[in-house]
Amino acid sequence: MDFHLHHAPEGLTKRARYFVLAHGIKADVPRVSRHREQWLALGIPSAEIDRVTAYQEHWGGLVLPPAPHYDGGPKYLDTDVPEGSPAEGWWFEAGPQRTAVPYSFMIGPGGEFGIHGDRWTPLHQTVEGWVESVALAHHASMWAKQITKVTGDDVDALALDTFEPVKEVTGLADTWWRGSDSLVAVYAGEAECLSAPRCRTALVYSGLGEWGLYGGVMDGGR
Repeated sequence: MDFHLHHAPEGLTKRARYFVLAHGIKADVPRVSRHREQWLALGIPSAEIDRVTAYQEHWGGLVLPPAPHYDGGPKYLDTDVPEGSPAEGWWFEAGPQRTAVPYSFMIGPGGEFGIHGDRWTPLHQTVEGWVESVALAHHASMWAKQITKVTGDDVDALALDTFEPVKEVTGLADTWWRGSDSLVAVYAGEAECLSAPRCRTALVYSGLGEWGLYGGVMDGGR
């Protein structure tokens, strides 16, 4: 069963909290605690089970509108048994795919949100960063007078020297940049994960006013 949200998860900007409350819903997902003894028997450290439990309690069941890349991102946020080893670190599922994509959405050893296919590719330093990026894409698409898509090697031609990074998305493979009248989202995660440079994509949201550039995160934004 799905429920409308009355409270957004903590740690988000005003813009992202509004986006989650206005457009998100909460789905029923199982509690992790019922798997604890089984996972311990599999050799999964207790600290990793605690990490999965915390993720499920904070984010589990959150359903957001589709992201503009990665075929929409996870259908909803949910988790499963951790994968990995003490030497390599541990990953766990962030949520099931909406469509058949050649990677899984995962949470990394340091809490990064990313994709795991041919290799592990962290997209954002935090889950909050992913949610912020989806919220910012929705916001920018509402305010932009023009949206331009750039792919492959043409992404290198974008002149971003005078732009500043949008810090709230905590970008790693994927980054957002703010200029004088535009926002630019650069999606390099698929290219890195699949060793496919042609998959690099940038979306340029131009013709933004002050609210389009900063709306919802001014005055600290939190």
